[in-house]
Amino acid sequence: MDFSTLLGIVAAFGLMIMAIMSGSGIMVFVEPQSIMIVAGGTLGALLVHYPFGEVRRAFSVAQKTFFYKEVPPLQLIEQLTEFAGKARKEGLLSLQAMAKQVEDPFLVKGLQMAADGHEPEALEHMMVREIDYIRERHESGAEIFAALGTYAPAIGMVGTLIGLVQMLQSMDDPSTIGPAMAIALLTTFYGSVAANVVFLPMSGKLKTRSQHELLKKELIVEGMNSILAGENPRVMEQKLHAYLQPKDRQSVFQKKKKK
Repeated sequence: MDFSTLLGIVAAFGLMIMAIMSGSGIMVFVEPQSIMIVAGGTLGALLVHYPFGEVRRAFSVAQKTFFYKEVPPLQLIEQLTEFAGKARKEGLLSLQAMAKQVEDPFLVKGLQMAADGHEPEALEHMMVREIDYIRERHESGAEIFAALGTYAPAIGMVGTLIGLVQMLQSMDDPSTIGPAMAIALLTTFYGSVAANVVFLPMSGKLKTRSQHELLKKELIVEGMNSILAGENPRVMEQKLHAYLQPKDRQSVFQKKKKK
């Protein structure tokens, strides 16, 4: 569970609700017709822009904004260093057994390909191609939520125009002016809140998640190349530390010496 996403949404909506409650009742801001206009119009515009299959995949990818298991890159480097030492001592076939201890499917695939005797060029080609596909899927998901953040306020403005037209047509009946004005204002409110509190932040979070995940996958590819080349684990570790910030670089060999 990503508590920063949950905390951000709770804080944003919580503070808005507190502000509303301090001035009037919450029901003043509940207008079913406005909700229908914004939700239906935004979803409709999205389906015009993107195929249904991509929209469905995007909402599946969106789960990563709430549920995401973060594996520190340093931990991954320590794993790869251990595998490198194992491969140098016992051969590449030993990686087959090591793969059973790994949770990351991408790393498991690399270890199995190495144990099966694939050439380094073929292994790198397959893994880099998979990274490209992952990048495309992630970019598509983030782009769809960015599009939702664009459409929601625009549809809210359409609802505002609808409410204003209804209000102007019924100026002779003062009792209808209030409901029409409520639709006019609340559709803009709903569209703005949906875009700036939910859709655009989720798009940004997906882009950040994608960058972190792709960085780790590129680190795995570099590590597998070093393992297949038979590099010394110390040399490989120093090479992989280039993917980390200087303050995060800790050598597993120094840890062993301290113990």
